Amino acid sequence: MRILITGGAGFIGSALVRHLIGETEHDVLNLDKLTYAGNLESLHSIASNSRYEFVQADIVDQASVSAVLARFQPQAIMHLAAESHVDRSIDGPSAFIQTNIVGTYSLLEATRAYWQGLPAAERAGFRFHHISTDEVYGDLHGVDDLFTETTPYAPSSPYSASKAASDHLVRAWQRTYGLPVLITNCSNNYGPYHFPEKLIPLVILNALAGKPLPVYGNGLQVRDWLYVEDHARALFEVVSKGEVGQTYNIGGHNEQTNIDVVRGICALLEELAPQKPAGLGQYADLITFVSDRPGHDQRYAIDASKIERELGWVPRETFATGLRKTVQWYLANLEWCQRVQDGSYQGERLGATDFKDLIA
Repeated sequence: MRILITGGAGFIGSALVRHLIGETEHDVLNLDKLTYAGNLESLHSIASNSRYEFVQADIVDQASVSAVLARFQPQAIMHLAAESHVDRSIDGPSAFIQTNIVGTYSLLEATRAYWQGLPAAERAGFRFHHISTDEVYGDLHGVDDLFTETTPYAPSSPYSASKAASDHLVRAWQRTYGLPVLITNCSNNYGPYHFPEKLIPLVILNALAGKPLPVYGNGLQVRDWLYVEDHARALFEVVSKGEVGQTYNIGGHNEQTNIDVVRGICALLEELAPQKPAGLGQYADLITFVSDRPGHDQRYAIDASKIERELGWVPRETFATGLRKTVQWYLANLEWCQRVQDGSYQGERLGATDFKDLIA
């Protein structure tokens, strides 16, 4: 199968690309704009594989997407390209509206034109898989409540509102035009190659540098943590076996408070990186409580029973095993982290094909 992935240089997208190239026989075209969060160094291990190709393009530019579709002739599209950092969406929502809403619309329209031009048999087998977030559901108040695929949407931030809008667009294109779509909503991902502005890598790298470990409010916000390689496996199961028009929630069965996550990282670093910055007693001494962010959701938790029941997927990693692997990976890849932190990774292009080369 030929699979086009948007946002394949991002955190989750790169894990999916590595999984598809390393564990399947499918051909993959990675289409990514390469914003600050797109890092081709996360794909070094598979970049020279003959079944992999990278094209730098923006999903908002419908002409470039159409050119890629016409040349690559994908049998499935897995749409991960998105602005995804809540704090950035609060400071600058415009980019989230543009990429997550306008970009998804442009991609849907380019896809619809391509799909309608396919022979009947290929049209029937085509899939458009939209990857979204559990944040579209808002937050949970009861300690035993879980997000299901039918939980009403109640987004709290510009980020989650823009993702909710993109979910609605995808469903509308299926209902109105018959486009064969699938939607997945996932919980918080973590693991190797995570951009250092996110909680877990930020805490690891700040601790190693002896910097404060910022925790919003009282740190009792609850998240369900999903190891990114488990998520990549789930996404492939959905695009391969999922029922058209269905939504599947993907969670890690790993609810943790933010403060417990931070303390867990500190405990692992005491074991795995005992040589601390000068003058530091315990890594946990760096924990610093800061003002909570506006509209901060208190609790997310996923009911992932549908994907287990219908597709047979369950996470392989517990939070304990996944967090240990994550901390070990960052300790072994500090050079990658340094290149992200100093910005030098943005000069990496690995011979990327520009869409202008496709339509010249």
